[in-house]
Amino acid sequence: MTQQTNETVQALIWTGSSLKVLDQRKLPDTIIYDEYQDAGGVTEAIASMRVRGAPAIGIAAAYGVALSVSQHHVNDAVDWQAQVSKDIALLAQSRPTAVNLFWALAQMEALLAQKLDDPKAEFIAAAEQIHADDIAANIKMGEMGADLLAGSKGLMTHCNTGTLATGGYGTALGVIRSATKRQAVNVYAGETRPWLQGARLTVWELAQDGIPVTLVADSAAAWLMKSGAIDWVIVGADRIAANGDTANKIGTYSLAVLAKHHGVKLMVVAPTTTIDWGIESGSEIEIEQRDPKELLPVCYDHEGSLVTAWNPVFDVTPAELIAAIVTERGVVLNPSIETMRTIKDAI
Repeated sequence: MTQQTNETVQALIWTGSSLKVLDQRKLPDTIIYDEYQDAGGVTEAIASMRVRGAPAIGIAAAYGVALSVSQHHVNDAVDWQAQVSKDIALLAQSRPTAVNLFWALAQMEALLAQKLDDPKAEFIAAAEQIHADDIAANIKMGEMGADLLAGSKGLMTHCNTGTLATGGYGTALGVIRSATKRQAVNVYAGETRPWLQGARLTVWELAQDGIPVTLVADSAAAWLMKSGAIDWVIVGADRIAANGDTANKIGTYSLAVLAKHHGVKLMVVAPTTTIDWGIESGSEIEIEQRDPKELLPVCYDHEGSLVTAWNPVFDVTPAELIAAIVTERGVVLNPSIETMRTIKDAI
């Protein structure tokens, strides 16, 4: 384990032979990286939410496969593919909702069927390319999303969608970064219960960038919107259905309903790798349920307690509540099964 003290913090650092993962559960008080040299360790890092955010999860998984190849090709140059396939299956079990995980694993798995001169180097190069492509896509989305915000005075975001959740720059937070370079705008971040990603991560990231931000309790969102302070709610996504229905951090659906009532627009920002063209609507998205212990006060966490907890970590926002979906391939206004096809045709 290594500790980083400089201000530029990345969620993932590839060393060439290992993956350093920032333990985001300990932010902002402690900046500590855990170092992994096999797919099993990366799987645990994803499942335990040391690394989180759909794009970052996909990138971490790609590096996990590269580590698997590095390990097994050295140990068994004949049957290494079978061991790597097992590690890919293990990584796929780490989190069920974020489609970027499965997309990245599919890209890496496709290499297994190819004749490679240097498997270790080629798998590492593939993972590095997935990482680099994500950063480039985020910067592009940041500019396209900011184009929609001209004249806006107030923006609100939910959860964390910045450098910590991606390869770098961010999706929804990337749009906010780009917008603040163009114009003065007030930025509000919901605390994002129950893991407080907004309070612990988003406001910390923005402050590091010198961007003023106001933290609000999740339950204050409606009153803030009623005050007229918010023009747009900008969020990321963990999976987008073919019709534009979007799964994102729990609480996003609530914000979407509130935004519709108050005449506030909702923008979803995500790379096309987050779109699951194989499902027609959000009703087909599996919603991850995490351990009630993550939500329960310690006094209720004992055998025989009459108090339990329901702990879904995502919800699904219907497409009709979304004003725009911003991807690196273009912007879809008023998403539907028909309008989403413009993005599919561009891929």
